[in-house]
Amino acid sequence: MNSLKSHFVFNRSQRSGILFLVLLMTILMHVNYFYDFSSPDIMDIYSPEMKGLQKEIDSLRLVEIETRKPKRYPFNPNYMTDFKAYTLGLSPQEFDRLKDFRIKNQWVNSVADFKRVTKVSDVVLAEISPLFKFPEWVSQPKSRGNSFEQEGRAKGFTELPFNKKTDLNLATLSQLEKVSGIGKSLSKRIIDYREKLGGFSADIQLYGVWGLHQDVVKRTLHVFTVKTPKIVKPINLHQASASDIATIPGVSFDLAKEIWEFVVLRGRIESVSELEKIEGLSEAKLKLIQLYLSIEQ
Repeated sequence: MNSLKSHFVFNRSQRSGILFLVLLMTILMHVNYFYDFSSPDIMDIYSPEMKGLQKEIDSLRLVEIETRKPKRYPFNPNYMTDFKAYTLGLSPQEFDRLKDFRIKNQWVNSVADFKRVTKVSDVVLAEISPLFKFPEWVSQPKSRGNSFEQEGRAKGFTELPFNKKTDLNLATLSQLEKVSGIGKSLSKRIIDYREKLGGFSADIQLYGVWGLHQDVVKRTLHVFTVKTPKIVKPINLHQASASDIATIPGVSFDLAKEIWEFVVLRGRIESVSELEKIEGLSEAKLKLIQLYLSIEQ
């Protein structure tokens, strides 16, 4: 009992220490109750400054997205490719209608024509029609009389009879430039190609001019034709070497070697058209070089 009592008996110094400790704890409790020790947020995302900064970042992001979008340039819908139709939002069926229409050598000359032929929706048409660019003779017709007909013939849209066509081997730069789709660079390219060949031997050789679209070739041949052909002595495939075949314009030595090997391995071919089985020799290419080939024994 005496030992337990001794734990509750304090001297003066001890009592003073206990009193000071109680007073200190009371003061700290009051300080903690009345004073907020929590630290303020370093970044307040809802502050006006942060909202303004976020708005600026969003606007810059939108500008970057617009910059990365593919550029759209005016174009003539008559020469639309399947890839371009896809990027513009046309369905395969709509593009096929346009392609079938163009195969018949018919032309879309207005937005209304395009809708009638393709049956495209008004939503898609409203988006892509501002990009349509028709030739000046369509968008700004001068008259409906003889001058309109003469202009159409000059641009190659109306085929002339043979006796009224200009000899392609005598055509000048200025005459060729009158055909729709042929400018200064293409007309010069045609003349340069003609000089390289030593003169055209047949109309089909016009397809060999690099960069000349097939439709432009057709329009050109409505007005021009070869009347003074260069005489070509065909190369006998059954007697020619690869080096002989390589002398044909547009035929590389590698292609000439493939043609030679094709003939040698078969011993004999019955028609030049059999060469279309050679990988890499397109039908268009074969038509250009068959002028220089024969299969005589």
